[in-house]
Amino acid sequence: MAISIKGKKEIDAMRRAGHVVSVVHQRVSAAIQPGITTMDLDIIARDTMKEFGAGAAFLGHMGFPARICASVNEEIVHGIPGNRVLAAGDIISVDVGTIIEGYYSDSAWTYAVGEISEEAQRLLRVTEESLALGIAQARPRHRLGAIGHAVENLVRSEKMGLIQEYGGHGIGRSMWEEPHVSNHGLPDRGPQLRPGMVLAIEPMVTTGRDETQQMPDGWTVTTADGSLAAHFEHTVLITNGEPEILTKRLPQVVE
Repeated sequence: MAISIKGKKEIDAMRRAGHVVSVVHQRVSAAIQPGITTMDLDIIARDTMKEFGAGAAFLGHMGFPARICASVNEEIVHGIPGNRVLAAGDIISVDVGTIIEGYYSDSAWTYAVGEISEEAQRLLRVTEESLALGIAQARPRHRLGAIGHAVENLVRSEKMGLIQEYGGHGIGRSMWEEPHVSNHGLPDRGPQLRPGMVLAIEPMVTTGRDETQQMPDGWTVTTADGSLAAHFEHTVLITNGEPEILTKRLPQVVE
């Protein structure tokens, strides 16, 4: 398995792309409220990327028709923005990828729409915590499997479903590079991590079972049992010490 090591120029471009991703999330999250459509959120992303001179990583990829993925409630990933109106109590995963000077960054976050149930709150908390635990394992000389092992340990201890058909990936000159970053595994398996590797780490967790199904649109993936799903993701640089999050969250916009 050939995993690319990024140089300073590549990493600097990915940092800039990651900043745009973070600004998109900052603005989209401020707009999420009952009554807004998922296409409204895509338009915010479009305008923000244009402002920063960034490309939309998802738009046109294998025919994908939008700039963000917007996945609501039981939808796990790859939801297509459209006329769906968000309602109080929904949760929505927004996945954003941008391109600067030919280099990519990628981050997903799951947001509450108004007041949500305790079950949904717990789902969001556990999934975000599992991402943090996975990132903490992204250190030199650790094995790739340590990331998925950390995610899996927490999710299973919370008696929640863990999506295993989809996962993270290397990222750099293209959105999806080697290696595949599983959300399960053993800590002593997989290639050894080295400074300069960049990974998109992205646990996907459900309140029900692990199984998924593909919707007729050819993109949207949902839980097979209709349970809620959450998706959190950061683009992470392996350094000589602490992992660096290239898509670091920005403070919430206050209107």
